[in-house]
Amino acid sequence: MPSGTTRLAFAGALAAVALAPGIVSQPAAAALMSSTVVTQRYAAPTCSSRPAPARPITGMPWAQTRYVPDRLSPLATGAGVVVAVIDSGVDDTHPQLAGRVLRGADFLDSGGDGTLDCVGHGTAVASIIAAGPQSGVGFRGLAPGAKILPVRISEQQIIDGKESGRTVDAPRFASAIRWAVDRGAHVINLSVVLYEDNPAVRAAIEYAVAKDVVVVAAAGNLHSNGDPRPYPASYDGVIGVGAVGPDGLRMDFSQVGSYVDIVAPGGGIIAAAPGSGHVAEDGTSYAAPFVAATAALIREYRPELRAPQVIERILTTADPAAGGRRSAEYGSGVLNPYRAVTETRAVGRPEPPASLPPPQIDPAVAAREERRAESRQRSLLLAAIGGTIAGGAVVLAVVVPQGARRRWRPAEPA
Repeated sequence: MPSGTTRLAFAGALAAVALAPGIVSQPAAAALMSSTVVTQRYAAPTCSSRPAPARPITGMPWAQTRYVPDRLSPLATGAGVVVAVIDSGVDDTHPQLAGRVLRGADFLDSGGDGTLDCVGHGTAVASIIAAGPQSGVGFRGLAPGAKILPVRISEQQIIDGKESGRTVDAPRFASAIRWAVDRGAHVINLSVVLYEDNPAVRAAIEYAVAKDVVVVAAAGNLHSNGDPRPYPASYDGVIGVGAVGPDGLRMDFSQVGSYVDIVAPGGGIIAAAPGSGHVAEDGTSYAAPFVAATAALIREYRPELRAPQVIERILTTADPAAGGRRSAEYGSGVLNPYRAVTETRAVGRPEPPASLPPPQIDPAVAAREERRAESRQRSLLLAAIGGTIAGGAVVLAVVVPQGARRRWRPAEPA
């Protein structure tokens, strides 16, 4: 690899993107760590081959069962919120994404608007965020009212542990982030990973954070390779997302480290495929959009909140996880979109314990207690009188007879 270049990789497995429903792809392999950057451009971007059509999912996927999007819809749908998906592009022809995808940009090939997706990764990610309900289909997104801003940066995929396809270099990736910010993105989803800190990308993230954008990034899938530090997930102001399975436990591939801020469903995830139908996938790539969708819901429901407050709200309302609070495996816990939207207390400022209310006096109870007090007083008075009488009787019964025996008489008056 040429000196000074940085490898950019998806954080989700892309093998067999047209998997039959119920089949789960394998996590990305160590080959994600290196490749050659290709800079060739095309005037009219097209796919040399498109993924095979996939079948619709009729049953309810486990992630949707856990989060029940219908429960969220009366509160918020993400309406008015723009979520940038910087990825492999987003196919806007899928029935569940039609009308939900804006004109974006293509940083991989010139002349495109971001709606070409040759591998399906970006379409899957976008659908987890914003796929609308469809009759007879169990799958739908958490924030179907949000608009997706597609930014195409890669068409790379992993097949049999080997990567193939093109991707942009780090500076162009940074330019894509800035472009999304300047086009009004309120939330940015980055299901991509750099395994090297890059100044241009770091500066682009800082630019997004300064512009009040909520940035969500996948934590990476290389746990078996020693958890190399992932970027942008490791940058300040970014929510780093790990993956859990239906049992709530960390997926084996999901990376572990201080950059994991929260975990979300990332194993056996059902998502839309280019054209129509659905696929089943693994990866932190697919955990990140659940968090991005939650950010969109909050930004609609609580528009007065700044990005740091939205992030804090997401983290502080997470469900407890096996690793405990703020663990390297689970971060703050498992994402809970409903609590993140509806939590009423001031996030970040725990409510002080409420003082006890002043005692309320019940008149009936007071009257009863007064009667009891009067009764006790009468009893005491009667007892005292009785004691006095008894004492007098003792005197009469004991003292007087003794005095008589001793010929005691009262003293004569002088």
